[in-house]
Amino acid sequence: MKKTLLLIIIAGTIIVFAWWYFHRGEAKNTVFRLTEVTRGDIVATISATGTVEPEELVDIGAQVVGKVIAFGTDEEGNTIDYGSNVGQGTVLARIDDTVYASDVAQATAQLEQAKAGVESAEAGLLQLKAKLNQAQLDWDRAQKLGPSEALAKSTYDSYKAAYEIAKANVSVGEASILQAKAAVAQAEATLQKAERNLEYCTIKSPVNGVIIDRRVNIGQTVVSSLNTPSLFLIAKDLRRMQVWVAVNEADIGNIYPGQAVTFTVSTYPDRVFKGEVGKVRLNATMTQNVVTYTVEVIADNSSGKLLPYLTANVNFEVSRKDNVLEVANAALRWQPRPEQVAPEFRSVSEDNSAEQGPNTSKNHQQGSPKASNYKLALLWVKQDGFVRPVRVLAGVSDGTMTEVQTNSPHDELKEGLEVVDGEQQKAAGNTGTVNPFTPQFRRTRPAQQGQGQEQGQGQGQGQGQGQRQRQ
Repeated sequence: MKKTLLLIIIAGTIIVFAWWYFHRGEAKNTVFRLTEVTRGDIVATISATGTVEPEELVDIGAQVVGKVIAFGTDEEGNTIDYGSNVGQGTVLARIDDTVYASDVAQATAQLEQAKAGVESAEAGLLQLKAKLNQAQLDWDRAQKLGPSEALAKSTYDSYKAAYEIAKANVSVGEASILQAKAAVAQAEATLQKAERNLEYCTIKSPVNGVIIDRRVNIGQTVVSSLNTPSLFLIAKDLRRMQVWVAVNEADIGNIYPGQAVTFTVSTYPDRVFKGEVGKVRLNATMTQNVVTYTVEVIADNSSGKLLPYLTANVNFEVSRKDNVLEVANAALRWQPRPEQVAPEFRSVSEDNSAEQGPNTSKNHQQGSPKASNYKLALLWVKQDGFVRPVRVLAGVSDGTMTEVQTNSPHDELKEGLEVVDGEQQKAAGNTGTVNPFTPQFRRTRPAQQGQGQEQGQGQGQGQGQGQRQRQ
């Protein structure tokens, strides 16, 4: 046991010595990366992706069966095609109407035949009324004579029967007229149907707009059965567009009608378009257990730059702070090692770490709008080769920068204050510069520990850089 214990002590000593030997110059070679507290505007947003859509679309279909034989012309006299401007009533296409024209002719003939039937029935009624009048006179004379030697009983009965039959025939004639008139009405309805089908062979635009899609060609046969075939897609007004955005269920609670929105499209990457939330659709969709809601964003397109079905990268403005002190999120995330903290502040650093907990800076890093309340955080500034803490209150974050406020009237937080946002090692044998191939970071200024601040290669914007601008 003594030998084992002795071996363990020797091995531990060797490990400690080796660690010290290889890391004896690490502290000397440590370079703190510095960034400045600046003043600017912070906008917390929710990012999502959507599609640019026309505000109102009209799908033009066909209600008859036939072959497309010709296209119409637009307002400029050009053949209807993609992008054509059309007015209400403009002929878009013509379908072969041979069959439907034949139906119209047949229905017209049937109508004329039905009208002739009415006239025939009316003439027949006049004849029947004349016969009824004759039978009435014969019957009246028979009634005066009565069955006697001057008028036989059988003749008397025949006059009576003739009168009754004539009277019934008049009723039949009147019914025939009604039947003939009904046939006329039926023939007129058939003719109207045939004429309407003939009109359907000429496809006209019901609105003013622009042809977004043409889905048929000349010679193509369209078949209208249970589903109406789509021939053209017309956008009524491309001066106003919508962006249909899929928003995650975790963020939908922060979206409301009238909310300010900015978005970009790939075809104009340097141009920012503005809009506002018009509607939040309630019919959510689920894809791979992820629930999303469609949000309609209304945007002005007077310039005509936005084209239908472009992909838009959308930012919903949730919270905004103008002209406030801000610092890079990396500065809030960075935590020094105990030996890097100035001795008189090491207890403060430990107490503050316990008070904040591990997730305070993480919330600001994500820039979640739900974490908009101010939270206690620490920034670190250089002091005689060490760092010392500066207490701040972290507020709204846009994912890159975070709003900071002073935690005490006596704190030194102000614009231009240089704080540490990371560290790196100097190249071996280099006394004042870093490896030029080491990744550099914008808005940072490396300074050697224990020395004055040095300008690193490819780094640092300088104190005169001015306020960082962002949307």
